[in-house]
Amino acid sequence: MVTENEIPKIDLPEDIITGKLLNAEILSLYTNFPCRIKAEIFVFCRKGNIEASINLENYHIGDNQIATVLPGNILKIHKIEGEVELYFVGFSSQFVRSVSPVKSVLDIIHAIRRMPVLQLKDDVADAIYENMTSLIRTREQFQITNKNFNRQLLLLIVYGLGVAYEKEKPKTEQLTPGERISQEFSQLVIDHYVEERNVSFYAQKLGITPAYLSTVIKQMTGKTCTDIIGDMVIMDAKAQLKSTALPIQEIAYSLHFPNVSFFGKYFKRHVGVGPLEYRNEGNEE
Repeated sequence: MVTENEIPKIDLPEDIITGKLLNAEILSLYTNFPCRIKAEIFVFCRKGNIEASINLENYHIGDNQIATVLPGNILKIHKIEGEVELYFVGFSSQFVRSVSPVKSVLDIIHAIRRMPVLQLKDDVADAIYENMTSLIRTREQFQITNKNFNRQLLLLIVYGLGVAYEKEKPKTEQLTPGERISQEFSQLVIDHYVEERNVSFYAQKLGITPAYLSTVIKQMTGKTCTDIIGDMVIMDAKAQLKSTALPIQEIAYSLHFPNVSFFGKYFKRHVGVGPLEYRNEGNEE
């Protein structure tokens, strides 16, 4: 187990970490800029009032809710009010990749991706609280490092969440064709925005025409496909500018811009100031 101040911002230094947070200090690490999480992290909120975004979608995380951050998710904390009591289990990206998921697990992951924050009924929340605290005590006492044990633990948590989703999810969960296209497009953007910014690429992946994709996304989100792709690119750029000391040229190349000048113009068009000016600002707008 690691202490609060050792929780990494991006990935985890060991296969699994468990712990509890009884104050909002550690969460402040995520309030200044968005960050991409490589690990898989399950957070049970026993008490709290947190406003956060996962992959550009805003969520309220409060009493007796469980939030799951999947590998590759973009996380940002917007606001923390009052006292918090959080319990977490996290698995490193390398460890998650070593676990070969079966279809039933992939189905649960798909449900989590669609609804990463879940409100629990009191009896389910009590059971999760007991299991989380028991797991934390067990790991503190025995320092278990067996990979097979940790692999079974990850699957147990995912299957347990699957049961919770079946119990708690709205009965009117059936997606309309437009909702399905919108969600699949959003996931494709998360996976490919660095290399691909052409709407045709995403339309081809979805098996529909660019015109139809553009119409559906505009109807469902109020934004254009280009807006959504641009939001992800700018979010990544902001995170790198605020959280690293990388030269702006390296950031531009990491996001597949041909040169710094093109990156600067793109960034200023979306943000209103250039990358260097943004980096030097005391606070994010």
